[in-house]
Amino acid sequence: MLVSQILKGKGDLVFTATPSETVGAVAALLHSRRVGAMIVCDGDKVVGIVSERDIVRVVAEDGAAGLNRRIDSCMTADVVFASPAETVDVLLGKMTDRRIRHLPVLKDGRLAGIVSIGDLVKHKINEVEAEADGLKAYIAAG
Repeated sequence: MLVSQILKGKGDLVFTATPSETVGAVAALLHSRRVGAMIVCDGDKVVGIVSERDIVRVVAEDGAAGLNRRIDSCMTADVVFASPAETVDVLLGKMTDRRIRHLPVLKDGRLAGIVSIGDLVKHKINEVEAEADGLKAYIAAG
């Protein structure tokens, strides 16, 4: 299955933050939007990604004072991207190698969506279940 097919099913909505937003403000947005990561954009350009894990790290290091830090001080600037033509297996490999759970999707240099490890695992499970059902039907038909 391709990333483009996943985005057709889940949609292309991506929550973004600006580099100057505070850690506290982004934490509140992550909570209210019920997402695990946000893309950090400077205009139309993706400059980073920030996850719940990044925010926990700031609070562990700086306590409550860390909530006033700018998000660009703790985001991951070396963003790993997915393209719509990549397969679930390729992305699972990227995520495993880099130990990341979210990949922004770029199409023609523009942000086109985001996929999470949960999205990919869901589609992988559906694929395996469909294959098992096919094998059961084949065996039953004898």
